[in-house]
Formats: sequence, C-alpha cells, structure tokens
Amino acid sequence: MSYGIYIGRNHSADGIAYLAGYGDEPSSHWLEICPRAQHPDGTFITVGVTPQADMPGRLTEIPQAPETLRNMRVSYSYYLGVPAPLTNGGLNERGVAVRDIWSTSRAELIAMTPKNQTGPNYSDLARIVIERALSAREGVELIGDLIAKHGYSTYGGNSHIIADPEEAWVVIEFAGGRGLWCAERLGPDSIRASRPGYIGEVPDAPDKNFLFPIHFFDTAREMGWWSPGDGPFHVNHVYGDGKHRWDGVAWIEDEMRQRAARPEKIGLADVFWSISSERLTGDTAGYGQVVPLTHPSHDALRMMWHAPIGPVTAPLLPVFLGQDTVPPAWRQHRYLTTGESHRFLDLRKEDKGPDTVSLVPQGIETGPSAVHEFKRLMHLAFQKPDPVLDEIWTHWRAIEANVNAELPDVLRAASVLLDAGEQALASQVLTEFSQARFAMALADCRALADAAHARLSALGALNMTDQPLSPDQIW
Repeated sequence: MSYGIYIGRNHSADGIAYLAGYGDEPSSHWLEICPRAQHPDGTFITVGVTPQADMPGRLTEIPQAPETLRNMRVSYSYYLGVPAPLTNGGLNERGVAVRDIWSTSRAELIAMTPKNQTGPNYSDLARIVIERALSAREGVELIGDLIAKHGYSTYGGNSHIIADPEEAWVVIEFAGGRGLWCAERLGPDSIRASRPGYIGEVPDAPDKNFLFPIHFFDTAREMGWWSPGDGPFHVNHVYGDGKHRWDGVAWIEDEMRQRAARPEKIGLADVFWSISSERLTGDTAGYGQVVPLTHPSHDALRMMWHAPIGPVTAPLLPVFLGQDTVPPAWRQHRYLTTGESHRFLDLRKEDKGPDTVSLVPQGIETGPSAVHEFKRLMHLAFQKPDPVLDEIWTHWRAIEANVNAELPDVLRAASVLLDAGEQALASQVLTEFSQARFAMALADCRALADAAHARLSALGALNMTDQPLSPDQIW
C-alpha cells in the first residue's frame, strides 16, 4: 500500500517543506544513486506489465529522454507481478521528490480495465518523473502526457506525491483504461498524508490548483456515475473507493496539525516520528525515507534521510546526492529478493538457462545485509515491546539527533570545497560521513539484536508459535 506525508514549509520549525514515507512491499529493498546519463536518439525504454501480472497487460517501448537526471531512490524486487526492479520514487538533482502510494479505483473501473492494457505502470511513472522532471508541476504534466500518449498499466489504481521546495502535487491515476487522472496542488500551509492517496471536490475546469484531462467529467457522465445536478464533482466519491480519508490518514494528519500549532511548530524529529511510530510502521514497511525540500548552494548537497526497513526499529540516516557510492550492506542482496530461491552463485547451470544465476554479485552476498540485520532487530523488539522496543526506539532517536547535530558542519565543509571547484574532495567528505554513520548504525543494530535475543532467551520469551507478535497498528 505504501505511505506518504507532505508537510508544507509554513508548518516546520526550519521553514523547509518535507516529503516522507515508506514503501509497503515484502520483497527486498535496496538504495541506489543513479548518475546523470545521455541517451542517443532512437533510444527506448520498456514499460508496462506482462500477461503474468495480477492485472495483466503487454510490455511496450516508449522513447527515452535525451538526458536523465542524477537521482537517488529505493528499488525493490516484487509487487503484484509488475516487472522488477521497481521504485516508489526518490529525489533528483533539481530537487524534485516523488513518493508512490496505492489508491484504489472504484470496482467498475477495475473490472473494465483491458486485459491487454499497455503504457507505463506506477513504478515506471515514479522513475520517469525523478529522471526527467525539473519541477513538481512538470512531473504532473509529464504523467498526464505519458498516459495520454501511451496509456497506463494499472494494478487497480494508484497515486503519487510529487514535491519540490515550492509546492507539491497529489496525482491519482485511475484504473479502467480510459486515461483518467487528477492532480491537486499542495502549498506551504498544507499537511497531507496518503494511504491511500485521495482528492476531494474539484472545480469544473482545470486551474492553478487542480489538473485533469479534458474528458474527466465526460467519462463519469457517460458511465452514469455523476451528473451536474449531483453537485460538486468529488473525485474520490466518483472514481475512488468512496471512503476519502481513511482512519490512519485522518489520525496522522490531525496529529501533525496539532504539532504544527505549537509555538515550536514541526521539527525534524516530528517528521521522523510521522513515519516511525509503531501505530503506523511495522514489518510491512519496506524502508523509510524523509526528503528535506530545499535548494542548497550546490545540487550535490541535496539529501534524504533513509532507513533500510521501517524506521520503527531502524535509524533514518543521511545519504547525499553528491556522494560516490552506497555501502554494500545497503545494496541489493539475495535476502527477500524475488526469484533468488531458484538461482545460484554458480555458473554450472547457466547453459541451461541464464535465470539460474543470481542477480547479486558474490562480493555483495558475502557481506552483511542491512535489511536482514535490521529485520532481525525488529522481530526481536516486537516480541517484547516493553522494554525492548522502547529501548531500541530511544536509542535510534538519539542517534538521529546526534547525526543531525553534526550535519551542518559537514554540509558547510562540502560547500566550501564545491565553491572552490573541488568536486571530488567534496564527494569524499559526503561519502565518508554518510558511510561511517551507516556502518556505526549497523554495528549498533547487531549489538542490540544480540542483547535482545539473549534477554528473550533467558526469559523464555522467544515466540515459537506460528502467530507473529507486533504492535497494534491503525492500518
């Protein structure tokens, strides 16, 4: 399902807007930094879904952009049969951030979706936006143009939040094969959560705050789902599930508005809490991501806070667009990667089929997996929230605060180097700072997990039943 939340800059203590969230898929997740790239004329990319997807379709090719932007994102290996690798979004060098979030369409739209549907899927759209968009609005227009020209391959309905330092947009893409989508602008006074994504009443024509295709109302009239005599056009009631704000969305939006009303407004720790609270975040959350939406003095200084699993039991730590590499522990591993159960780190069966060889480099697989290590810690903590989860939570929140206190000096040092034209040295500063904090967190994770396992073993509290334990979640 995934989750995203946007905090407008007028609500934050530092005057910066934030986009945060996580992907809600069980398969493996890994962090990537993708360089800017040039593509020759006539280059194409493959988009869509296969006949084997839960909602089947056909893969097609669409033109690649002449240039794709440097970006960082989290990828994963499976969702409802959609071809991997998949992404829910990330951040690009122009400061455009994307989050992908499920948003179901009404049942009739799902039922009328062609079995041979074509066009970009939800992941294709997220990836294309962070590779091409120069602003949030341009990202919305890009999605609309892609759907109009190439169609849309759905798994039942979806949404995106696309944000830059000035504004954000919620974009809903509907099932049905009719090219239906709608976007609502969010501004500095907005607080908006998506799970699922939702849009309410819209005006009778696109304007500066709402965008949709020309046939948006006509289709509803044709299907008998709305007429002008029914009153204002409510997007969720007409084309969605009719529930509008789900309980979890209402709870977190109301909670964040209460925090925004304080004299100190919303701090970074509050943004972290909004995707770390055990009421919202558990085993289904594949990772955590918080993007400060700002224009630094150099694009290399753009950053996001990343956790390898749901940050209820993992710290959010900084990764910079200008750093060289991602630590091997945070790259793709075989753990939870779809398809790896029938592959080998061995070439003897390659002549019978290339799919028998693992997709993961042997050197990566022989090192630790951050996802595996932090998942182990999560499941220990969930077996005894008091005191284990409480202690782990307190530990990671202290680590986050300590790293955030160090961050201004690191950014200042890198900025001085970039001003002097020393890009390589600046990248070294950013890479070493990020990777050192990742390494320290991984070491702490192992120590905390070993201690928790020893404690639960001594107490006879290891859960050996087939009923997993976890905190109560609102969704």
